[in-house]
Amino acid sequence: MKPVGIIANPASGKDIRRLVAYGSVFDNNEKTNIVKRLLMALDSLGVREVLYMPDYFHIVPRALEDVDLGLGARALEMPVTGSQEDTTAAAGMMAEAGAACIVTLGGDGTNRVAAKACGETPLLPISTGTNNVFGYMVEGTLAGLAAGLVARGDVPTGQATFRAPRLELWSGDRFLDMALVDVVVSQEGFTASRAVWDVSTIQEIFLTRAEPWNIGFSSVGGRVCPMPQGSGRGLHIRLGPGGKKVQSPIAPGLIRWLEVASHEVFEPGRDISLARTPAMIALDGEREFSAEPEDRVSVRINLQGPLVVQVDRVLEAACDRFLFTQEVGQQGG
Repeated sequence: MKPVGIIANPASGKDIRRLVAYGSVFDNNEKTNIVKRLLMALDSLGVREVLYMPDYFHIVPRALEDVDLGLGARALEMPVTGSQEDTTAAAGMMAEAGAACIVTLGGDGTNRVAAKACGETPLLPISTGTNNVFGYMVEGTLAGLAAGLVARGDVPTGQATFRAPRLELWSGDRFLDMALVDVVVSQEGFTASRAVWDVSTIQEIFLTRAEPWNIGFSSVGGRVCPMPQGSGRGLHIRLGPGGKKVQSPIAPGLIRWLEVASHEVFEPGRDISLARTPAMIALDGEREFSAEPEDRVSVRINLQGPLVVQVDRVLEAACDRFLFTQEVGQQGG
C-alpha cells in the first residue's frame, strides 16, 4: 500500500484580509484537530505510512497525541524555513516517495505551490485558507477516508481524480510561474502584504474558472461570463470604464463594485500579453513579482495541471463496491 502525504500549512488563514475584510481565522489548533480526524480515518482503512511536512507548530505530532493508531507518521527530512518553499519542497519529496495522494490544509496559495512540485501525485485539498476556490470545505474524517481508499487502490485513478487546469506566466519563451485559479494584474507597487484586496489598482484578471458562488476574483468572472471548472477554457477580464459595473465578494465580507471594460474567453495554446506594464502580478491571491515592459509577460491556460482527488466520487464509488459493508453471518442453532 502506498503512503499518504500531509501538508498542513501553519500560515494559511492568517493574512491581512483578517484586518481589511472578515475572513475566518483557521488557527493551528483547529488544523491539528482536522489532521487528527484525518489520521484516524486513514488508520481505520489500514493505511500504515504517512509522510508529513514538518512545521514550526508541529501540527501532525500534536495530532498524534492522545490517540492510539497503528499507522506510522514520518516527518520529511527537510529544513523548515517558514516560507512557501517548504510546501513546494515537501510536495516534491512526497511525489518522489511514491505517495498515493497529498492531503493539503491551506488555501489557494498553498495548493498553488504544492502543485508546482507534485507531478502526477494527486492533491486532496482541504480548505483552511482565505480564498478557498480550489480546495474543498470537507470534514477531515471524510477526506481521510477518501485518501485511504486511494492509497489502497480501491477506486481507479480515472474515477478518483480529475485534471485541473492551470494558468501559466511566460516571459517570451521562458516559463515564470503558474496559478490554479486566478492571475491578477495591478498597478506597480510594493509586494507588501502580498494579499490582493484593493480593487482600485487592478487592471486585468485571468481565470481558470468563473463561478458566481465562489469567493475572490473567480466571483467577478462569474458575474461577467460564468465558466465552471472543467470548461477547458480561460477567461480574461480587463477592468476600467466603458463597459459595465459588477458587485463581487473579492474577500470574505469584502464586497466591492468593479468596472469591467471588456472580457473574452480564450482557448489553450493562445498567449495573451499583459495590457500595461510595469505591473504587479498576483497568483491565486498573493502578489509574487513585478513585470517590466522588457519582460514581455504573457498568460496562457494549460489544461494539464495537477490531478485532484474527488472526495464525493471516491466515497460514492466505495459504497457502490460495498467496501463499507459486511454481511452478518447466520448463527448456528
